[in-house]
Amino acid sequence: MSKSSNEGKKIEAYGGPAGGWGALKSVAVHLHQQGIAAKGAKTLLSANQPDGFDCPGCAWPDRKHTSSFEFCENGVKAVAAEATARRATPAVIGARTVSEWAQESDHALEGLGRLTEPMVYEQSSDRYRAIAWDEAFALIAGELRALADPNEAIFYTSGRTSNEAAFLYQLFVREFGTNNFPDCSNMCHEPSGDALKAAIGVGKGTVTLDDFELADAIFIFGQNPGTNHPRMLGELREASKRGAKIVSFNPLRERGLERFANPQNALEMATLGSTPISSHYYQLKIGGDLAALKGICKRLIELDEIEPLLDRAFIAAHTSGIDALLEDLRAESWDLIIAESGLTKAQIDEAAAIYAKAERVICCWGMGITQHRHAVATIQMIANLLLLRGHLGRPGAGVCPVRGHSNVQGDRTMGIYEKPAAAFLDRLGEVFQFEPPREPGVDTIGAIEAMLAGRAKVFIAMGGNFAAATPDTAATWRALARCELTVHVATKFNRSHLVHGRRALVLPVLGRTEIDVQAAGPQGITVEDSMSMVHLSMGLNAPASEHLLSEPMLIARLAVATLPESRTPWLALAGDYALIRDKIAAVFPDFAGFNEKIRTPGGFRLRNTASERVWATDSGKAEFRVHPVPTDTAVHRARDATGRDTPVFALATVRSHDQYNTTIYGLDDRYRGVYGHRRVVFINAEDLRAIGLKAGDWVDLTSLYADGAGGFEQRRAERFLLVEYDIPRGCLASYYPETNPLVPLQSFAIGARTPTSKSIPVTLRVSTATA
Repeated sequence: MSKSSNEGKKIEAYGGPAGGWGALKSVAVHLHQQGIAAKGAKTLLSANQPDGFDCPGCAWPDRKHTSSFEFCENGVKAVAAEATARRATPAVIGARTVSEWAQESDHALEGLGRLTEPMVYEQSSDRYRAIAWDEAFALIAGELRALADPNEAIFYTSGRTSNEAAFLYQLFVREFGTNNFPDCSNMCHEPSGDALKAAIGVGKGTVTLDDFELADAIFIFGQNPGTNHPRMLGELREASKRGAKIVSFNPLRERGLERFANPQNALEMATLGSTPISSHYYQLKIGGDLAALKGICKRLIELDEIEPLLDRAFIAAHTSGIDALLEDLRAESWDLIIAESGLTKAQIDEAAAIYAKAERVICCWGMGITQHRHAVATIQMIANLLLLRGHLGRPGAGVCPVRGHSNVQGDRTMGIYEKPAAAFLDRLGEVFQFEPPREPGVDTIGAIEAMLAGRAKVFIAMGGNFAAATPDTAATWRALARCELTVHVATKFNRSHLVHGRRALVLPVLGRTEIDVQAAGPQGITVEDSMSMVHLSMGLNAPASEHLLSEPMLIARLAVATLPESRTPWLALAGDYALIRDKIAAVFPDFAGFNEKIRTPGGFRLRNTASERVWATDSGKAEFRVHPVPTDTAVHRARDATGRDTPVFALATVRSHDQYNTTIYGLDDRYRGVYGHRRVVFINAEDLRAIGLKAGDWVDLTSLYADGAGGFEQRRAERFLLVEYDIPRGCLASYYPETNPLVPLQSFAIGARTPTSKSIPVTLRVSTATA
């Protein structure tokens, strides 16, 4: 990797393992930067404790939820950011115009600290000012009640919203009269849910942490746990040490998938040792996973003809569609599989042999799988692979979609969904004595389209950073600006607060680390992790401001202001979250005894029918699904149209190591050797030579999407630094949200409408833009 330096900025190869002393140094730096070194250490010791708080970071589960050291570097960043000593008061925010704040980086906005009071935007001054809570609720209620149709309002939800808040939120919105519930799932793991529901009857993973102790092989697709789910590396480390095969498929060479030094292991730290993670690492092309998976399945069928490998008893008793799948696999061309996967025949054979020898296999994946046009098909091919040898519904085996935000899975369980089931609506209406709306609502892409078309006039976001998280930045920002009112519930000032409607509110709430006292005393909230474990979280820090509300209380007060005829006892529910949990149990059978169950350290696991080999599908069985290897993607079409004279690359958007979703904690990406930069493009060394450029050059990116009329829509993102990296030829990677402008609204996963942010056809040209 090349080296350069400019005022502290540099590109320099990182030679250490994931974790290790680098992680400990980063922890100290972030605690110091937030001014909470002593307080932060005390706070972290209460993370993921039976009487403590749940980490506000990722959704990876905690083993038994009892270890005082069950946190990671990125969890520390999330906790430090929330517990910061800095305050973004109305005086601080109001000292500058919104237009002036808009010139600041996302990192600078994050660095302002915690919001302290509700604020309203004034067009006349182009500034935010403080507003009383009652006045804010009256403003929102007035706008909502003035709408001609409840469907003119959009209600977005972030994955950090607790079960209790999400349940109240969906109840309020449905009593208001709409199912317009775009949420962060629409932009990440929607394909996982849709694919798995059709294939195995449940849209969640089937494994627990105990299964990782038993697996003989763990296949990882499109995931970078070293940055996105660092605690997962602990499980992978232990699996590696006991001899399990860890087989990784990823275009980029990621340090967290290569080797890991556990910062909580004294011997490993003292000896500067580390543990290899991946036993086999396959760098396929961006978007090549479906072809690779189909190749492994095809090779497995070939091996089965030599010596029986398929679990025929399981297939006969529990599945449908095997004959069609076998016919399709036998007919598939090896040349096509090799060309589209980017792997050699020998590599595919090797991966298939590892799978064939393993008695217990887990398949994991992240957004490197879900944010593609054929994401649903790819995930169903993962299911096909596991079903062929009965690796579902038994110990040490199963599917493991690794989700992002800490309660993104729980929000969906609580009813944050634009296409609710009729049975759920029936029960919700029965318990709360109203008739819920039946018309499906809009997802994230649909919400942006509705705002652009003027069909939606009020946008309310329960957390998140909608303007930065969404695709097609220019279109999204135009959509938000067309609203009569935009409302953002948040803990920090962010980009979305600067992309506002005619009127705008920013409403600050308590964080996960803070004490939440209501009428019934201190309250705890619950979350559901990626493995369907539900557990309690109790804050321990004093609130950042006396003016903060909890999310449940904010929702309750908004409901009281908006729905004067409602029979729901909103304020009583928000005054005692145990009452909310009783109502959740009344609506969802799997939550029977909710308040009793969460008293157990570690909480309880929700029923997963697929892990019991009960298949809640149309056929009553797990279903093999047939899918062709795609040969007409956006990248294919762009390359066919431009010819050889204009190289078209496949670009995947990724996170830096100092980033969690749209939250930018710092400007370094340690494991990839990037320091002080965010506008970078990772590129293969041979591609650099072929296009006549070199590492350190600055380029503009232009995306190309067929417009349906024989031409191409072009979107541009300017001034990115070329960084030589170990990535396949024809492939690029760059950070989001900086590259979100390159993804059009109309490019999304078939069957799930998730933006295709991991497979963007782009061209490069030397940049003339100034820094």
